[in-house]
Amino acid sequence: MKFSIFEVDRMMTDKALTSGQKDIHKVSLGEKLEAIVHGMPQGNITTTQILGVFEDDGLLLLSIFLSLIFLIPISVPGVSTAFGTAILLIGIARLFKRHLWLPGKIAGRTIAAETLTAGLMKALPWFHRLEKISHPHRLPWLTGNIPGLINKLAYILASLLLMAPFGLIPFSNTLPALSLIFFAIGEIEKDGGSILLGHLFTLATVVYFAVLVAGVGVTVWEGWQYLPF
Repeated sequence: MKFSIFEVDRMMTDKALTSGQKDIHKVSLGEKLEAIVHGMPQGNITTTQILGVFEDDGLLLLSIFLSLIFLIPISVPGVSTAFGTAILLIGIARLFKRHLWLPGKIAGRTIAAETLTAGLMKALPWFHRLEKISHPHRLPWLTGNIPGLINKLAYILASLLLMAPFGLIPFSNTLPALSLIFFAIGEIEKDGGSILLGHLFTLATVVYFAVLVAGVGVTVWEGWQYLPF
């Protein structure tokens, strides 16, 4: 069984009513994501099926969901390309205010639901901690129209960095994933502080990758000097 984001809202509302909570609408993002993770189907799941869980109004939550798997230091092999492409297309769809479209090869890419769920369950406690950092309507000047355009472009850059071929290097996927999570949380809750953290993690990713590339370049150059020709 799988749940759409609207079904999750309904389930969380019913739970709140049953437990006697007064405010049934203040369900955290983490609780929604956790409910979706527990409702994942069995067997192999395609990118299209994951999109179906979130439907059209949950693209930012979907980007958080897809990014969560990368909070563990070393990513699951082959996932960063498929999920990174999906996140990139989410960014492009948001930038141009279009419906999300995926190419057939990416839409049909499958991953074992058990593997995905196991990774997400390891990452969810970290997301709950990150979520507590957010405060709605903080630094509102970072969520206006012009800054909003810059934020969307930075989101696209972070998704491209996530797709970089450094998946087996620790934290090479974790840093851009943190950028994407904070950008998404910031947009959902209109929190300029989270958006600022997204920019900082994007900058950290660029610096980290620059150091990696420079290190490889120096190693190749030093090795070249010892060749006999």
